[in-house]
Amino acid sequence: MQVYDPWGCNTGMISSNDFRTGTTIELDGQVWRVVEFLHVKPGKGSAFVRTKLKSVQSGNVVEKTFRAGESVQQAILEKSNLQHTYVESGDYVFMDMISFEETRLTSEQIGKGAKYLKEGMEVNVIFYNGKVLEVELPISITLKVTETDPGVKGDTASGGTKPAILETGAQVMVPLFISVGEMIKVDTRNDSYLGREN
Repeated sequence: MQVYDPWGCNTGMISSNDFRTGTTIELDGQVWRVVEFLHVKPGKGSAFVRTKLKSVQSGNVVEKTFRAGESVQQAILEKSNLQHTYVESGDYVFMDMISFEETRLTSEQIGKGAKYLKEGMEVNVIFYNGKVLEVELPISITLKVTETDPGVKGDTASGGTKPAILETGAQVMVPLFISVGEMIKVDTRNDSYLGREN
């Protein structure tokens, strides 16, 4: 397991002056990722840092202002590359590719990406204090279409879409010309069709 600390400041506390996009901090028992920050030096009064923070657990985004130089608890995250091996009793079983240790995760821990998991897929699992925070799937994956209405030849220009069920059970919208059995690429972040796999 590697420590996922992009800025190399493994100190526990961090100054608001050192915030960068992607910095993770702990506030009120939750882990937040800095998505935007702005250092403000008003003509009068103290300088401050205006931030947008995204909750790693829930995905909620909040705006928060910190005093310049204010100390904040940094969340040192650990990242493991795990391979999905099988499902047992509703748990998804993953294997660490270095230590061969098994990790069991529920669909709640994996989040909406669970619908794309298939055996052999590698994911990054982010841990904080030994607890799973998030599971990062590859951004683009290739899956087989198992159910959809018949493909219609010559329907490439109309731009219409139809639902398709993929081999993992996920449903995405695809162009009308896609047929059962085709391999397609999907963006796991927003469930969008990216194209046929050549």
